[in-house]
Amino acid sequence: MADFIRTVTGDISPLELGYCQCHEHLLLAKGKSYTIDPSLCMDDEKKSADELLSYYAAGGRALVDAQPVGCGRMADGLRRISEASGVKIIASTGFHKLLFYPEDHVVYHSSAEELAELFAGELTLGMFVDHVNGEAPFTERGAAKAGIIKTASDGRDITSGEDVLPIYRKLFTAAAMAAVKTGAPVITHLEMGDGADSQFRVLTENGVPANQIIMSHLDRVVDRTDPNRYLRVAESGVFLQFDTIGRFKYHSDEDEAWLIAMLCEHGFADQILIGLDTTNKRLRSYGGALGLTYILDTFRNTLAAHGVGDDLFARFTLKNPQRALCFH
Repeated sequence: MADFIRTVTGDISPLELGYCQCHEHLLLAKGKSYTIDPSLCMDDEKKSADELLSYYAAGGRALVDAQPVGCGRMADGLRRISEASGVKIIASTGFHKLLFYPEDHVVYHSSAEELAELFAGELTLGMFVDHVNGEAPFTERGAAKAGIIKTASDGRDITSGEDVLPIYRKLFTAAAMAAVKTGAPVITHLEMGDGADSQFRVLTENGVPANQIIMSHLDRVVDRTDPNRYLRVAESGVFLQFDTIGRFKYHSDEDEAWLIAMLCEHGFADQILIGLDTTNKRLRSYGGALGLTYILDTFRNTLAAHGVGDDLFARFTLKNPQRALCFH
C-alpha cells in the first residue's frame, strides 16, 4: 500500500475512510485535565461506543481522536469502541499543552530525540496501554497503533526563549522528527487560533511538508473584519481544521459558516477539514446537548444556507481527510 491511513484496527486505503470528522475526543481518563476542567473526562466505554453507534447511523464512518499519549488517552478503549461501533478511529501520539501534565512528566525532562523515539514507536510498534490516569510510566504496548501526531502550544511564539516556550519548541521538534521518520501526519492545537506562524516554522524547518500538517482551532475567534488572519495560514498550504462548530460561548454557527464560505471563495476548499472537538458536555451519551452527529444533523444545513453545498461538504468530510490523514 503506497499511501495509507493508520487506524486503531489496522491500516486502510484512503478510499476506505468514508465520512470523517478530523478532531474529536471520545475517551479521556480522569487525570490532570479533569482537575482543570471537569468536562475533560469521558471514561465510560459503553457511553462512548453508544455515541459512535449514533454517529455511524447518521453516516459517520471515521474520526480522529486527538488525545495524545500520557495525557489521559485510553488506547485500548479506543480500539474496543471502534470494533463495537464500526467507526474507524485514528488515534494520536504526541503531546498536549503543558498545563495538562504534572511537573515530573516525561514531556518536560526528555530530550527531543527521546520523545521522537517515543512518538515513532507508538506509530509503528503500538501505543502504550492505559494506566489509571492515562499518564506515565510507559511500560506495556498494546496492539493498536497511533495514526497521527498531536502537537499543541499556548498561543505564543514557540521560537521565543521566554518561560516554557523552549520546552514547546523541543516538543514540536520531536514531533517533526517522528513525522519525518514515519511519514505520519501532524495535527496541531492553536490556542484561541493563535501561534500558527511559529508552529509552522518549527515543523517545516525540521522537514515536515505543509501538506502533512493539520492546524486545528483556527476558528476559535471569528473576526469578519480581518479575513487575512485566516488567509495567511491557508496560503501556507496546511490543512485547516475547523472545530468550533456548535461552541456558542465562542461564536455562532453563522459566523463559522461565514468563515468557511470565505475561505472557499478564496480557493482554499481543498484544505478544509471539520469536526466538533468534543467534551463530555457535547456528547449526548454523557448528557451533552449536541452529540457527535451535530454536523450531519444541523451544521450541514447552516453551511448550505451560506452557499456551501453538498459538493463542498463532501470535500471537507470525504476527500480532504483522505489526503490529510495519509502516511507519506
